[in-house]
Amino acid sequence: MKRVLIVDDERKMRRVLQMMVESLGLESAATDSGEEALLLSQREHFDLVLTDVRLPGISGIELLRGLRETDATLPVIVLTAYGSVPSAVEAMKLGAFDYVVKPFDVEALEQIVQNALRLQQVQAEHRYLRERLEHEGVDSVVAVSPAMRGVVELARQLAATPTTVLITGETGTGKEVVAQMIHRLSPRRSRLFVPVNCAAIPSELLESELFGHVRGAFTGAQATREGKFEVADGGTLFLDEIGDMAYPLQAKLLRVLQDSVVERVGSNKRMRVDVRVISSTNRDLDAAVAAERFRQDLYYRLNVFHVAVPPLRERREDVLPLATFFLARYAREFGRPAVHLGPDAAGVLEGYAWPGNVRELQNVMERAAVLAGPRGVVDARLLVPIVPRPATDGGGAAELPPEAKLAPAVDALERRLILRALHAAGDNKVEAARVLGVSERTLWYKLKKHGL
Repeated sequence: MKRVLIVDDERKMRRVLQMMVESLGLESAATDSGEEALLLSQREHFDLVLTDVRLPGISGIELLRGLRETDATLPVIVLTAYGSVPSAVEAMKLGAFDYVVKPFDVEALEQIVQNALRLQQVQAEHRYLRERLEHEGVDSVVAVSPAMRGVVELARQLAATPTTVLITGETGTGKEVVAQMIHRLSPRRSRLFVPVNCAAIPSELLESELFGHVRGAFTGAQATREGKFEVADGGTLFLDEIGDMAYPLQAKLLRVLQDSVVERVGSNKRMRVDVRVISSTNRDLDAAVAAERFRQDLYYRLNVFHVAVPPLRERREDVLPLATFFLARYAREFGRPAVHLGPDAAGVLEGYAWPGNVRELQNVMERAAVLAGPRGVVDARLLVPIVPRPATDGGGAAELPPEAKLAPAVDALERRLILRALHAAGDNKVEAARVLGVSERTLWYKLKKHGL
């Protein structure tokens, strides 16, 4: 439930404002001084502040300035009498959401309060969307094999429930795609799906990433920041590679899962959140629990429902449909005509073991889409990464086909273009992706691919 702090030195006005706020389904706290309001804002979490301009002690303008120093995202609505409109204008310059002249129309103020809270949520989602990588290819799940169809059916059943889900499987099998499907089919589909890779974030930063922090909580924390639990409020939080989470942090995660309450790092404010948690791992958590590397109580809390995603070698019926899906995606992304699999390529793809699972297949298809000739046909010669080189009569290495020799040149050109785009964009990854005409997720993959 959203919380509103009301600051006014008139008791009757405080009560009127509290009644109005509570009629909107919001919680409220009230005080008659700006000094007390600052103290309350440091001890408790508020989503909105309603303050009069004229207060005993520090004014509403000074209160606004103090609030801005600790949390620049907190919306503040200023109440003012006719004679202090210039002060209200000053408040707007300091970042107040709006000002309302007394005596005010209650319905109009209610609308302003709702707009402020709605804008705060939109801004939080916007900040998150600017930071996160784009997640592509989630509009459809390729499931031809009986094993994968069973996973899809189980995911559909779980989508209607609010419970936690643990998805297991080898690296690259598509665990996140399954998690996204559960979210898209759930009642939470209109809110955010927020992924966090627990293995990719240093343990000392993961706590802040999950729960947020206040300014000054640690070196480099120059501003208050909401955590992913707050961003995912009302939606789904996906904890990828949960088996890599540091043991001390597991206890804090368990407490949040049990109480649905988070505290930002450096703060003792308790904020209630409504988040569905889906986690995944490629590790054997039973063995990790036995070795005391993973908390047993957290394991039980996460593993209410278990979804096991099979490796690609155990669902070979999905190989060709997946390959076709990826070729179509990269043809669109590269702005070229349709690309098709040749008969010999199909046989090679079906016969390969795919130790890297779907992710490896995706990478091979991206390379093939780049190297496909004008006819747009992918034949076996373009599948060099997975096709063993035949020995020559002289016992030496076989001569590679002309298309394969293009690969190093293509990689070198791609690397130069990425470096040029990054330089032009001032190392801004979002802008560099826009310049290159690719998604942020594709750019991040290629940065990793080229060691950048």
